[in-house]
Amino acid sequence: MSDPSFPLFSDLNLSEPLLRVLKELGYEAPSPIQAATIPLLLNNSDVLGQAQTGTGKTAAFALPILSRIDIKQTTPQALVLAPTRELAIQVAEAFQRYASHIPGFHVLPIYGGQSYGAQLSALRRGVHVVVGTPGRVIDHLEKGSLDLSKLKTMVLDEADEMLRMGFIDDVETILQKTPEARQTALFSATMPSAIKRIATTYLRDPELITVAAKTGTADNIRQRYWLVSGMQKLEALTRILEAETFDGMIIFARTKLGTEELAGKLQARGFSAAAINGDIQQQQRERTIQQLKDGKIDILVATDVAARGLDVERISHVINYDVPHDPESYTHRIGRTGRAGRSGEAILFIAPRERNLLKAIERATRQPIAVLDLPSVEVVNDVRISKFKDQIAETIAAGGLEVFHSLIEDYEREHNVPAVEIAAALAKMARGDVPLLIDKNKPAPRESWGSEKPVSGGRFERAERFERNDRPERSERFERPERTERSAAPRKERVPRAPDEGMQTFRIEVGHAHGVKPGNIVGAIANEANLDSKYIGRIEIYDDYSTLDLPNSLPSDMLDHLKKVWVAGQQLNITADSEAASAPTAKPAPKKSESPAQVPFSDRPARSDFAAHFDKPAQSESRERPARTERPAPASPLAAAATPKKEHFESDEPLVKEPGAQKRERTAQKKAGAVDMEAFRIEIGHAHGVKPANIVGAIANEAGLEAKYIGRIEIFEKHSLLDLPAGMPDEVFDQLKNVSIAGQPLRISHSGLRPMEEKTMDKRVTLAPPSKGGDRRVADKARGNKPVSKRVAVASGKSFDAPRSASKPSTGPSGKPMIKLGTKRK
Repeated sequence: MSDPSFPLFSDLNLSEPLLRVLKELGYEAPSPIQAATIPLLLNNSDVLGQAQTGTGKTAAFALPILSRIDIKQTTPQALVLAPTRELAIQVAEAFQRYASHIPGFHVLPIYGGQSYGAQLSALRRGVHVVVGTPGRVIDHLEKGSLDLSKLKTMVLDEADEMLRMGFIDDVETILQKTPEARQTALFSATMPSAIKRIATTYLRDPELITVAAKTGTADNIRQRYWLVSGMQKLEALTRILEAETFDGMIIFARTKLGTEELAGKLQARGFSAAAINGDIQQQQRERTIQQLKDGKIDILVATDVAARGLDVERISHVINYDVPHDPESYTHRIGRTGRAGRSGEAILFIAPRERNLLKAIERATRQPIAVLDLPSVEVVNDVRISKFKDQIAETIAAGGLEVFHSLIEDYEREHNVPAVEIAAALAKMARGDVPLLIDKNKPAPRESWGSEKPVSGGRFERAERFERNDRPERSERFERPERTERSAAPRKERVPRAPDEGMQTFRIEVGHAHGVKPGNIVGAIANEANLDSKYIGRIEIYDDYSTLDLPNSLPSDMLDHLKKVWVAGQQLNITADSEAASAPTAKPAPKKSESPAQVPFSDRPARSDFAAHFDKPAQSESRERPARTERPAPASPLAAAATPKKEHFESDEPLVKEPGAQKRERTAQKKAGAVDMEAFRIEIGHAHGVKPANIVGAIANEAGLEAKYIGRIEIFEKHSLLDLPAGMPDEVFDQLKNVSIAGQPLRISHSGLRPMEEKTMDKRVTLAPPSKGGDRRVADKARGNKPVSKRVAVASGKSFDAPRSASKPSTGPSGKPMIKLGTKRK
């Protein structure tokens, strides 16, 4: 079958919830691949489809799968294999979008580089569709966490790409573990011999569908894109509107509310703009379009649905303010310009993490999209001056100025003011509060990533983890002192420097332009790579990249993992920094008494009053955190990182010190500004696959609580205990309740116990026996038993005791046996 006729979606026997969604999305007629594939998959036939990216094949297999889904069965019923993480996320979000009217539907993307904990939790709860990359799918099959026994449909998406990337053997391994009665759909842009062999071996009498990609892009349309980087999209759009010469323009926004808000903001800036969307009545829509045709308005802000079928010859520009859902939608959008033989301009605003969609659009249109150089302040000011002079010339040419001549002459004579001064005052009066020129010394507003999420920024986009603009800013959570002149100074040029002894400087591809902060980098590396945050040295942030110091003995596998970590929508792509390698040897860090009191990171903003709340002294310039007075740091900085399963290490220091030593130590701690701690309980433990670094990283990164204020941590089967500063502000406590780790909300609460540091030192503490929920360590000590302990290092650089009794197993505050970190649980 090839190039079938085009029925409507309503003719394809799709379920009613799906037809409702398609109507809301503005889709009426299926694409050729959809029209050919959907009836076959609904009829349980195997399909071999040869189709390019951008032909609509995701909907071609997603819609029939959703039509036959059994919501009551939570074992995976469909498995989609994709070659890349980005494609897996896009396909999963497409399923979620099409299933918006199917209550209880769950789709799960699984791919490498993401924590197993969240995936395991979701699989335990139950999902209907799994979209994954071959390697991670095999991992789950080997662990027994992915059950394919009830699988109905198997889809191989972009099979030739999986072949090119070397995944074809993994694909066959997965196919062999699926039920023989399954339905299989294979899609590939090309049909090399290896793909044909798989089709012959694993597909049953497949129907062959061949559909050529629709380019649909006229040669007279110039396509450009602007990479959203730092500046607000509205500010960039305003510059383009002022500098570009255009007749009529359509600006595409993703939502109905977005069209109305953007049109209102453009009107406030002096542009003749109007909005159309699905909520606008037909009569008003027709009136607005007629105004656009007549030149009464120049800019139309529209959704995809509202702009379908729109044909206005004077449209010279199309701007994709929000990224379209797929390449085919992009083709439809830019087809509104370049009509009747006229040339057209198409501009795409795209975020850094949406580059994958940009490449898909280029493949679909078979045309390269050039980079747009955003007009500079000087260019915009030149345009404004030129327009200002043109307005003067037009006003003089129009005439009717006689009445003003005598007024100006009288004012000039009475006040002895030159005519040029009077003309300047009148011009300023005409402008009102709007300045004629842009101040080039005023920095452009930064982009707010939380307000306009890109198409791939759904709940599957892990980059969102480090861009929590839905929470209050730090200035709202804590009262931040005003920034000093030093912190507000212009960013300095980079001067190559050598790292401290035992450290190596690395470069990561994320910087000021992406809105990154030092806390994002520290939290991501500590949480994603299980690297203790105390081993992360100096961080320096530049415009489009950053440098940081890490131990020079970093294992290669950990370095490979860090390359895939995402921060602020950017993949780190970490590499050794060549400039630092050639820099002169770094001098030893100054002593604390000699160094200036400032934050340890060169670009970190001023500390919040949360630190001041505990009377914590400012940190010194030295990048090394002071060692705790009661115990030395572990000998190897990578002991925990390189061998994660050996989290214990021995210490000759006694667990319980004699009373005199305790008193002296506490006095020294108070003089040093030590923080009083309080014990808290969080509802996450070994059963959720959590580790201390996950807890520290998540709390430090997502709640804005610095890692130095996170004390000891004890992990039990289904909950954990940790020490946090006493007297914590309510807003911080409320924020911590909403933090999630490994797919579990912390649900933090006061444990009712003394802080773990005090429980091991104060003999006056009296608790119930272990069998009734007491603390075993204190009970043992009260009886004179000498506890046996090992200390466990956590990501904050602190450590905690995992005690063992010589006679009975250790228990936690709940009275249950305590599971030691680094030991295998059965």
